[in-house]
Amino acid sequence: MALSRRTLLGLAAGIPVSAALAGCGSSGPGKSSGGATYWYLNGQPQEGVRAGAVDAFNKAHPKGQIKDTTFQNDAYKTKIKTAIGAGQAPTIIWGWGGGTLRTYVEAGQVEDLTSWFGEHSEVKKSLFPSSFGAATVDGKIYAMPSEVVQPIILYYNKKVFEQVGAQPPKSWDDVMALVPKFNAKGIAPFSLGGQSRWTNMMWLEFLFDRIGGPELFQAIMEGEKNAWSHPDAIAALTKVQELVKADGFVKGFSSITADSNADQALLYRGKAAMMLHGAWSYGIQQADGGDFVSSGALGYMNFPPVEGGKGDPGNTVGNPAQYLSISSKASAEEKKIAKDFFATGILQDEESKKWIDNGSVPIRLGTEKLLAASKNADFLQFTYDIASKAKVFGQSWDQALSPAAAEALLDNIAKLFQLSLSPTQFAGNLNAVIGK
Repeated sequence: MALSRRTLLGLAAGIPVSAALAGCGSSGPGKSSGGATYWYLNGQPQEGVRAGAVDAFNKAHPKGQIKDTTFQNDAYKTKIKTAIGAGQAPTIIWGWGGGTLRTYVEAGQVEDLTSWFGEHSEVKKSLFPSSFGAATVDGKIYAMPSEVVQPIILYYNKKVFEQVGAQPPKSWDDVMALVPKFNAKGIAPFSLGGQSRWTNMMWLEFLFDRIGGPELFQAIMEGEKNAWSHPDAIAALTKVQELVKADGFVKGFSSITADSNADQALLYRGKAAMMLHGAWSYGIQQADGGDFVSSGALGYMNFPPVEGGKGDPGNTVGNPAQYLSISSKASAEEKKIAKDFFATGILQDEESKKWIDNGSVPIRLGTEKLLAASKNADFLQFTYDIASKAKVFGQSWDQALSPAAAEALLDNIAKLFQLSLSPTQFAGNLNAVIGK
């Protein structure tokens, strides 16, 4: 199964609920037995790939070992925050970059890697340029981008489109025109696991970009007063409510969870025509959808442009990478081991192959031959092209914003989709947490 956003961001079904014992969790920096410490998430197949990279590095560096410890996702989020706050962080901090990384930087908890990347330009040049945005705070790099890229993709069921004699949408007007066609046949135009809230957020991320360009959300990130009330923001919020009012989403979407993969089942069973979801969804549909993927019935495309919009239609949003930082409290020896790992232990050929075998695209440039040899070659090449060619790869908003602002956003997005808030009320509520 491919890497799931919730495996990375919080609540995926299928992650082992038992957190691994924190064997090194209490030893603290500088107190491990002559090596660096590294905490990351458990759950297969991702855990096996991460562990394999550490094992290979340790074999090649007998004098500079890394001791790894795994955690279930929610346990990790709590544990890492507590450990960093207490000055007891592992040497290598696994994370999502963005808003949480900024909080670490502002508290002086993580190492500035800008000059290290300057000295190791070959490492930087080997990775997707778009992966560095969420690793950068105020122009300086504080994390090593790692693992895989997961843009948000518009999936569609080719069989259902043939059934109603329709073509995939080339514009937002096409999207709105398709809605009554599918509803007339008793097929939901879009599947949506709206109870999970972040699923709704993906719609706004794209509409903000396509209508206002990346500058629209950037102004919010930079703390510009009343940035949520920009006319382009109100236009995007209005369009999403127009889609809700037109019955664009499956009935009862607010009570469907993404964690159960019920939203994906609606697509591959032909109950819904389209679905906006992450690149990780491909592997889930492949595993759970019978011959849906292997028969060629799954279509996929980037989000269409909005007429008159300022955003480049090649832009994307989602998870540009995963991120590894170095604790500023680690000893000089531990920092050196971590940096050696960044230079020679991450995204080597063996690790890259394993990610590809799992239906994911590693953030390393030049993997086209490996992708082409995969059974998922077409989809992986499509994902690679989107991610490597996007002028702007916007990070998921709930990771880009501070934890407090992200929670307010998700809460208000649910209400926006339920039509219990107007676009102006939504903007007012979010303006109140800008910069928090």
